[in-house]
Amino acid sequence: MDLTNQKITHKVFGEGHIVSHNDTILTVKFDNDKKEFVYPDAFDSFISLKDPAVAQSMEKVVKQLKSEEEEQLREEKEERRQKLIIKKQKRKLKNGRLHESSQAVFWLDEEEQETIFSDWEVSTGKVQSGANKGTPSRAARLRPNSAIVLTAREEEQEETERRILGLFMVPETFSGSTNEDGVIPAHSKYRIQLTDEEADKMLFWNYYKNKNYPERTTWNSGKYRYFDNIWVAQMLKDIIDMRTGEEREEVENFLTYFCQVNALDKESITEAEGALKL
Repeated sequence: MDLTNQKITHKVFGEGHIVSHNDTILTVKFDNDKKEFVYPDAFDSFISLKDPAVAQSMEKVVKQLKSEEEEQLREEKEERRQKLIIKKQKRKLKNGRLHESSQAVFWLDEEEQETIFSDWEVSTGKVQSGANKGTPSRAARLRPNSAIVLTAREEEQEETERRILGLFMVPETFSGSTNEDGVIPAHSKYRIQLTDEEADKMLFWNYYKNKNYPERTTWNSGKYRYFDNIWVAQMLKDIIDMRTGEEREEVENFLTYFCQVNALDKESITEAEGALKL
């Protein structure tokens, strides 16, 4: 917006006209002097344009720029917060307080498959025996560095055909050991739903293996189980290879964050070596 030669009124210096301006500086000529002001802030406080139409247009510009500045400040604040979380997570890992297998895979039933990607939360289920029978199960190993992998298979399918339907990080404030209702909510940003075509290519047992029985592909009981941090990174890396554009960028951001909070080197992620690949 070119404001050169526009007449203005300053609350202190009186009337003048604009000599020049750029993205940051506004130069105004008064009777006997030239003065520089911060652009566009000056229009929001002590300088007013005499032309009503130009003044109205300038008001919109100032409002838009202020909105952009506020958004930038929010993003910078969020970036600082994320860096602090990552720093704390790395310190915990260094001190041995982050488990190397703090990720969880869930077996979704038919009802959960219908609601998971609208509700974006999953239940740990109930304790099946003992003194706490019937109470919500606590996934005590889950922490802010944890991801939840959502899987399912049809009743008539073999276990080897279990597909990955999606993934999400838990919120930064989540703690499985203090979670009383057994509900694990998804992070507001780091969540991914796979298409049917993608899920068909993402077989869970390509990544998971029982360390004592590497070739065994069984899931006899239990709603969820823990597994290695690196396996989630491998999953995300393979999803990235299937996507383009903004959808690819979404997964890349997920992978970057996941590696940071789990102190993993994103450039050194190995190829998957699950039970189906042995």
